[in-house]
Amino acid sequence: MLRSPRLRDGRAWSEIRLRNEIWLNKWEPSSPHSWAERNAVTAWPPLVSALRKAGRAGTMVPFVITYGGRLVGQVNVSNVVHGVLRSCTVGYWVDRAVAGRGIVPTALALTIDHCFAGVGLHRVEVDIRPENSASLRVVEKLGLRREGYYERFLDIDGGWRDHIAFAVTVEELRGATMLSRLPSLPQLA
Repeated sequence: MLRSPRLRDGRAWSEIRLRNEIWLNKWEPSSPHSWAERNAVTAWPPLVSALRKAGRAGTMVPFVITYGGRLVGQVNVSNVVHGVLRSCTVGYWVDRAVAGRGIVPTALALTIDHCFAGVGLHRVEVDIRPENSASLRVVEKLGLRREGYYERFLDIDGGWRDHIAFAVTVEELRGATMLSRLPSLPQLA
């Protein structure tokens, strides 16, 4: 399930992020702050405030991913542009303890469907480091089109990292949903 982030998610968010440092840090934006500092319970309220503010401005749509009733990850629709472009970029992370169960492909499919039907966007992009085999499998499962290669695109984990751009437009779904592209939905363990 996807839902809006809540202030009361802070403790669960922090616990997952701190426990998953080795799993997530290599894919995260560079920061002058330590992993512990930027993922502490005290980091959550200002983050939620910033996410909500960007959401109200229409430049972002933040979600948390829940599975079995508990928070297990996050999806952020960012760089939302309306007008003639009607496009966005989607990023996500998930707790390693539930990785490989189809949760992220399902969350991404739901997010893309919301971007098209709910937000009225035309194009969704997902940018992935070439080394991130797990995320490459996610876009492969959903049939996103490889669109380009960005050299030294984002400052990630202390350096400018290349990314592969994947995208989908509303026309590519031909009236179907992205969720319908999944062979099966994740089951509770």
